[in-house]
Amino acid sequence: MNKPLILVVEDDPPVRNLITTTLKMNDYRYLTAAGGETAILEASSHNPDIVLLDLGLPDMDGVQVIRSIRSWSNLPIIVISARSEDGDKIEALDAGADDYLTKPFSVEELLARLRVTQRRLSYMTAEMLSASSVFVNGKLKVDYAGGCAYLDGQELHLTPIEYKLLCLLARNVGKVLTHTFITQNIWGRSWDNDVASLRVFMATLRKKLEPTPDSPQVIQTHIGVGYRMMKVE
Repeated sequence: MNKPLILVVEDDPPVRNLITTTLKMNDYRYLTAAGGETAILEASSHNPDIVLLDLGLPDMDGVQVIRSIRSWSNLPIIVISARSEDGDKIEALDAGADDYLTKPFSVEELLARLRVTQRRLSYMTAEMLSASSVFVNGKLKVDYAGGCAYLDGQELHLTPIEYKLLCLLARNVGKVLTHTFITQNIWGRSWDNDVASLRVFMATLRKKLEPTPDSPQVIQTHIGVGYRMMKVE
């Protein structure tokens, strides 16, 4: 089982070092952020598997970070905070956190929470793979095994980049994917010229998915943010 990539959001150096040392000793991959804005940027750029989030950040409240990430991603968020009141826990969980660990915490409990979350991720991935050899969204059909796509029964003639974009959007249907996330997944990097190229490829892909003015909207543009594949009834 591959270890997930974990984003550690903590502004207190001793606590951050404790967490990262624990992760390193247990062969986890990790990124760090000391503030909310950096955390949101890292989450959108690197798409980590799990976020460990402190609520008392210097530039914004951790609950704001949760809400921001939840606007475009369902990645698991485990709060690690000194706030122990029920109201604080409820607010964080209602905002979209998956778990809540109160400081001070034991290393063993942190690892146990990570194992539980990792098992849940593995189950979800296995279920998606078993049910996702063919993706259907309205008149759109993507045959992952066959490497082809169809619209209303007619095969779409897509370039390799267009097909990769379509698959990426389809596997994240309903989620807003940022420009950075898309370009890193398609080209392995995120430069300004990649974003410009992305707009061109997305425009040609949309013309093929929405060939007439009255065609159902399949891809939604979020100006300045990214794109989302809409769920078509």
